[in-house]
Amino acid sequence: MKLTPACLGLLVALWLPGIALAADAAKRSKPAPPPAIAKLAWLAGTWRMEKNGRVIDEQWMAPAAGVMLGMSRTIAKGRVSEHEFMQIREGPGGELFFVAQPSGQKEAAFQIKSLADNEVVFENPQHDFPREITYTRKADGSLLAVSEGVAPDGQPKRVEFSYQRASP
Repeated sequence: MKLTPACLGLLVALWLPGIALAADAAKRSKPAPPPAIAKLAWLAGTWRMEKNGRVIDEQWMAPAAGVMLGMSRTIAKGRVSEHEFMQIREGPGGELFFVAQPSGQKEAAFQIKSLADNEVVFENPQHDFPREITYTRKADGSLLAVSEGVAPDGQPKRVEFSYQRASP
């Protein structure tokens, strides 16, 4: 089939507005915001706390593919006395969850409660202890990790871990 100049002109006249509309729509649409887990990049690295003859190292991988993997180890009297495998991961709707498996116990999941530039709080009101886990990056670059909940005797309990950065 041979296109006449008039037919070709009609095709171009119909095609150009479509291109202009598509380009205009691309300009108006905003890029998707980065996933919430990207805001936790400050947590990545190795953190250390030395207190009362115990050394606790906690290490977090940088966020990638919607997940941060972490682990911790407590050494007392030259032996590993506790360990924990952890992850922060995006759920189906983009919500963040903290999942922990300490020293062979059952896995426990905590849903995000709040997220700011220097702090993240996760909660699970049905869990025995802790019910809330908070990570706060302090102004001096240190890290405060807090576990809060109810002790077996029914009294409120708060455990703080004041970490210094051991490596990025």
